[in-house]
Amino acid sequence: MQGLRGLAWLLALQSAGELLARGLHLPFPGPVVGMVLLIPALRWPLVREPVSQCADFLLSHLSLLFIPVGVGVMTHLALLSQYGGRMLVVLVLSTWIGLAVTALTLYTLSRRDIEDEAPHG
Repeated sequence: MQGLRGLAWLLALQSAGELLARGLHLPFPGPVVGMVLLIPALRWPLVREPVSQCADFLLSHLSLLFIPVGVGVMTHLALLSQYGGRMLVVLVLSTWIGLAVTALTLYTLSRRDIEDEAPHG
């Protein structure tokens, strides 16, 4: 029962996020706004405990959520054979670019922290 309350909280916050995103013409999707609303809501045990149980349930059945993706790939094998090589190149390149940007950002931030901690003479 507690897990259903958690799902109700998640759906309510997602709906509130959707209403805010559409009503205020925000440049973010409604579910993202709902996640931002969820962050402060998790401070209250009334929200945190049911959402925690719902999250545990969803995570334990996470593999089931990949079935629709697998079916979609199987039904579009012709497209995959036609564009699969290009998609693979784009996935590999975007992954490497993301890793490089993350590494450079981490390097820059850590270097800045070292400079801030160094004694100024």
